Amino acid sequence: MNKKTWIAAAITTFIISSPLFSMPEMVIGEAEMAPGIDLIFEGGIKDEIAPQNLYLAENETDVHLELLANWSDKAPRGAPIGGHVAYLDVEAMIRNEKTGAYDSVNLTPHLNISDNIHYAQNIKLPGAVSDKYTVRFVIKSPKLGVIGIHYDWRNELADVISSGGTFTFTNLDFKEIANSKRR
Repeated sequence: MNKKTWIAAAITTFIISSPLFSMPEMVIGEAEMAPGIDLIFEGGIKDEIAPQNLYLAENETDVHLELLANWSDKAPRGAPIGGHVAYLDVEAMIRNEKTGAYDSVNLTPHLNISDNIHYAQNIKLPGAVSDKYTVRFVIKSPKLGVIGIHYDWRNELADVISSGGTFTFTNLDFKEIANSKRR
């Protein structure tokens, strides 16, 4: 992660985790992915997501699992630095380290004021909120036909947005986030 992005992430994390700010987010981890994509993985406080019939209800949710994917200053020309990287296919697998129980969800585009466009999903943890968890995020380019890729991108870079990646974080404690409320 470049210095400007790191400073912005640190300031955001400080503000979000400040006691004056009522909605903390748990930064699970940060990574980079080619071509010039900064990734921030977070566990957020459960929330009501609309349309309500398509998302897990707030009262059935433990954690709002998130991925912020933004173009860095290492991105290909034309990419808006700090802008959301759209159309990625994101799956998260959550495993309870104590029991071995697991679940997986697709993170879909969400929109809010604090993060703007991001990938997320309300989830129910596969076990007690006090247990430790491993979360593996698998990021892929969109399926064929979801986005048209022009000749210049294909000629200079690849036939995909990104070759993607797998990012695994262990020994995660979601208890504080799971027990927090937005309202």
